[in-house]
Amino acid sequence: MNSNKKTNKGIVTFALFIATFLSAVEGTIVSTAMPTIVGDLKGISIMNWVFSIYLLTTTLSTPVYGKLVDELGRKPVFITGLLVFLIGSMLSGLSTSMPQLIAWRAVQGIGAGAILPISNTIIADIYPPDKRAQVMGLNNSAWGIASVAAPLLGGLIVDNLSWKWVFFINVPIGLVSILLIWVNLREDKHYAHGKLDIWGIIWLSLTIGGILYGVEVLNKTHINVVAAISVFIAAIIGLILFIRQEKRAADPIILLDLFKKRTFVIQNFAVAMMSIFLIAFDVYVPSWTQGLLGLPATIAGFATTPSSILWIFGSFLAGIFLGKMTPRKILMLSMGLLVISGTVFVFLPVDTPFYAFLIIGVFLGTGFGITVTSSTIISQSIVAPENVGMATSFNTLVRTLSQSISISAFGIVINRSLIHGIHAHPEAHLNVNMFNKMINPHTVDQLPDKLIPLMHQIYHNGLQNVFTIAVGCMALAFVLNLLKQKNYHIDNK
Repeated sequence: MNSNKKTNKGIVTFALFIATFLSAVEGTIVSTAMPTIVGDLKGISIMNWVFSIYLLTTTLSTPVYGKLVDELGRKPVFITGLLVFLIGSMLSGLSTSMPQLIAWRAVQGIGAGAILPISNTIIADIYPPDKRAQVMGLNNSAWGIASVAAPLLGGLIVDNLSWKWVFFINVPIGLVSILLIWVNLREDKHYAHGKLDIWGIIWLSLTIGGILYGVEVLNKTHINVVAAISVFIAAIIGLILFIRQEKRAADPIILLDLFKKRTFVIQNFAVAMMSIFLIAFDVYVPSWTQGLLGLPATIAGFATTPSSILWIFGSFLAGIFLGKMTPRKILMLSMGLLVISGTVFVFLPVDTPFYAFLIIGVFLGTGFGITVTSSTIISQSIVAPENVGMATSFNTLVRTLSQSISISAFGIVINRSLIHGIHAHPEAHLNVNMFNKMINPHTVDQLPDKLIPLMHQIYHNGLQNVFTIAVGCMALAFVLNLLKQKNYHIDNK
């Protein structure tokens, strides 16, 4: 789409940032409020679904929006998605039971699936690739800001208002974003209205839903093997039927021809593997600094702040590299930086000082910014203009899906590592609940002092196992990138 001169780029970019921030902050801020929510609505046994259902519907809806945005236009689909998100937010705040909250969180997730991919698609429309990289970096920095601001904001809301305002606060802010987009974004392209690939959506939903739920089943303390196998078989059947449907669909939701482009496949595989390490870094570094170093949560959360700030710098570098280097060389540089920096985590001792995490985060953030921004822009640049939305949403989908699967998988790794450590030291009479107390600085004093060093070592072994797997995934992407790729020219005009 060639944007009309009447489009106010600055205001539209600001509106997209607002929407992206709302989407980013929603995960962490709800975590902060969850103890209060459980106390009010009860249902502690099903509270995990408040997070799982939001993640699931967000992931499922992302590729659907990617198709709709290419057929109906960026503006109407983005506004519709954001409205669904706000309706889900309002109804979540009005919930009077945990099942109700879970249902409305599903609606909220359906709307959230539109925000990031369409934001990046609109940015692709109104900015040339060199400027696009910088703007995407600024927009994506909303996730870093949210990771720092959400716990504080959530605490203030819960302490001074009510947990319901964790959801209500989205509504006025989101309406401002909608108004700014409505008034300031102009589209001059005529979009062809094709027949929506309903069966493609159904089979893709079965595939993704089966994978995510299957991993969730494996993450339980007592694994139901029959249920896990059944769910994964359903996912495989869904994938086979989806591929069959997309081959014969007149207007497929995901164009299978995209996978014939080696550069497209490698770029998206690389960002998927990077996302696996990213979720390990975001989740387990604060756990490391809080559980092993004994720092309060407010300080431990800042361990990932340098990476969020340097993400913007990495995006700026991506804009420079895109006009001067091949996609293969860019990815070799960024993934090489990530593999080297990430490998350091595997060898860090238990008592690693806090500042070391800040220093490593500088290099990781730069690598994250280059990888995500360049892979998104390259994916957009090597497809036909009418498929930009689809390519962008697929890039977002692989990032979200890989994180969703890996966070559950890492939970399995940590749990198995703790159990192995407990069995290796029967004389200590340890149990998993004791590790829950150890990780929390407020409850660690309830444990015998003589057990703390041993528990630190056991938990540290689990963290090393997580980072070893995460770095291995990135190394795999680095090796795959060595394959010959077509030298696509990124036009900066």
